[in-house]
Amino acid sequence: MRNAVIIDVVRTASGRGKPGGALSGVHPVALLATVLRSLIERNDLDPARIDDVIGGCVQQVGEQSSNITRNAVLSAGFPVTVPATTIDRQCGSSQQAAHFGAQGVIAGAYDIVIACGVESMSRIPMGTPTIGQDPQDARIHARYPEGLVNQGVAAELIAKKWKLDREALDAYSAASHQRAADAAAAGAFDNEVVPVTAPAPDGTTGTHLVDQTVRAGTSAEGLAALKPSFATADMRARFPDIDWKITPGNSSPLTDAASAALIMSEQTANALGLRPRARFHAFSVVGDDPMLMLTGPIPATQKVLARAGLTIDDIDAYEVNEAFAPVPLAWAHDLAADPGKLNPRGGAIALGHALGASGTRLLGTLVNYLEATGGRYGLQTMCEGGGMANATIIERL
Repeated sequence: MRNAVIIDVVRTASGRGKPGGALSGVHPVALLATVLRSLIERNDLDPARIDDVIGGCVQQVGEQSSNITRNAVLSAGFPVTVPATTIDRQCGSSQQAAHFGAQGVIAGAYDIVIACGVESMSRIPMGTPTIGQDPQDARIHARYPEGLVNQGVAAELIAKKWKLDREALDAYSAASHQRAADAAAAGAFDNEVVPVTAPAPDGTTGTHLVDQTVRAGTSAEGLAALKPSFATADMRARFPDIDWKITPGNSSPLTDAASAALIMSEQTANALGLRPRARFHAFSVVGDDPMLMLTGPIPATQKVLARAGLTIDDIDAYEVNEAFAPVPLAWAHDLAADPGKLNPRGGAIALGHALGASGTRLLGTLVNYLEATGGRYGLQTMCEGGGMANATIIERL
């Protein structure tokens, strides 16, 4: 069987996903083109050799519409012969892009592929594609007559079901910021972050290289002062037994970012003189309860471990996307996972969750952590809107 190997993974530093954020002046096509171009330049690769570019983007409207990945390929200066497509598996879009790319290599359909993702949440505010629209038809409404809930309320339902109190959520979130700040101070992100030229509000132009969403001084005590975000009057009436506790502090912030991974067959890497850093070992994707919505990483992890013939104790590090603090905490509880291996360089609560970019962002952080620590197996998993999840196991080479 052909091995699909990871040669390199890069990302931009995060920018706050609101007007005035560090990357809010950068068109999302340019943001994605930056990481595509960096990936090629870092590895001295002729872009004409790329068989496909598969990109993840959730809010495919406005500046992110019309197959943003193809537009980014053209913006990056790649030959017109390089094709590209954009996919949406919600928050796991670029992780799914990596799955599709690696699976294409294993199947022999590709020799070289780039998986990538982008989201500009400052320029395309969350929810823009559905303004004035109902994405669910009459049969879905009949199947769920009380109505499905948004992700924040789903996080509240998970916290209630797993008996996670506010103190545990805030303590976990503060630790995420501290781990990310410590990692940044130690230069742990230097090998994955590439510079972005970005205009500043004052009209000058600068280089963005530092995650804007990490707050080194975050404490559980400070987070405790924040008010719940999703306790609207109608939700309180619908769920009177919820002790509302999901706040901006224990949720991932709105973020602008892009990321990209260079994937190829092991034979092609050897022929080009490129060093494979890791190989894809196993994949899974699952559907789960669309009401709880964010619990999919639990069955996705169980499925991928079974496929790989491994146990959770065989895994040296886990990257579990921190959409909301209850997600990794419930996951760790049900998998009996070692908390010391969970998001050891911080997670999305600190580093940000730029929707379509997060999957390949997690992949890069995982590869670099395994290399730094000598670990063999790494697992990443991502909860996704609508009650889905991807899980990936990679093996460091």
